[in-house]
Amino acid sequence: MNIKDNSVGSKIFDVINVIVLVIIGLLCLLPLWYVLCVSLSAKDAVNAGLVSFWPVGFNVDSYKKIVGEGAFFRAFWNSICRVVLGTLVSLGCILMAAYPLSRTKAQFPKRNMFMWILIFCMLFNGGTVPWYLTMRNYKLIDNIWGLVLAGGLPVYNVILAMNFFKNLPSELEEAALVDGAGPWRIWASIYVPLAKPSIATITLFTIVGYWNEFFQGLVLSTKEASYPLQTYIQQMVVTLDYSTMNAEQIAAASKLNNQSLDAAKIFIAMVPVLIVYPFLQKYFVKGITLGSVKG
Repeated sequence: MNIKDNSVGSKIFDVINVIVLVIIGLLCLLPLWYVLCVSLSAKDAVNAGLVSFWPVGFNVDSYKKIVGEGAFFRAFWNSICRVVLGTLVSLGCILMAAYPLSRTKAQFPKRNMFMWILIFCMLFNGGTVPWYLTMRNYKLIDNIWGLVLAGGLPVYNVILAMNFFKNLPSELEEAALVDGAGPWRIWASIYVPLAKPSIATITLFTIVGYWNEFFQGLVLSTKEASYPLQTYIQQMVVTLDYSTMNAEQIAAASKLNNQSLDAAKIFIAMVPVLIVYPFLQKYFVKGITLGSVKG
């Protein structure tokens, strides 16, 4: 047993370390707790700034407003489909692009040209109007594939996976080549299985990106039935118009304000990520560090 671990100084350091980490953890959770309290508080209390660490005038009217309509569940399903399809498509594109770009120039002579094209696309774009016209010409308006393919190849994630592949021992590829394996076999049987930390990290980034994105749904959807969840919620908050409501709707809406609706929206949007994150967290730090810098 290590003597240092039993020393008084080591024990004091451990206690201080735990206290500091607990404080940091609480500071990270405090904003989320405050937003939850706002979403569960009465309109008057929120407007008066009376909400702090506990809900004031506890109610769930904001959540009822959001989930009380069939359009909400349709938008939720659209987002689920978008995340599942988008993650599969994006991961496939990222890993297939990252592997050849991680090879040397001797192995892939056009490597630098393709790398500069990707970097240029990451830094510059043609603008919203040309992008929209392109999507329309490919008949991707009011189409789930439009929402999927619009963000199918994030360049940052390609660079992350590429650098991870570069860190893998080149002897693995050389041994596979000696055994007669081709590029596809090497990619599928060696590099992809070894890239679990990087894949888990990229998967988390992709899921969060697809789930939280609302602007593409706003541009590529001409009807409410095609909205993903974030676009639906954003439009619902913006269009909280009393002039179009009947007496019963006005009575229900009078208990709400945009601040409480926004707070409820944040928590609804967080739920899927909070479910997925614990399963990917153990790979997260390793995937970032190994994929960030080529050793």
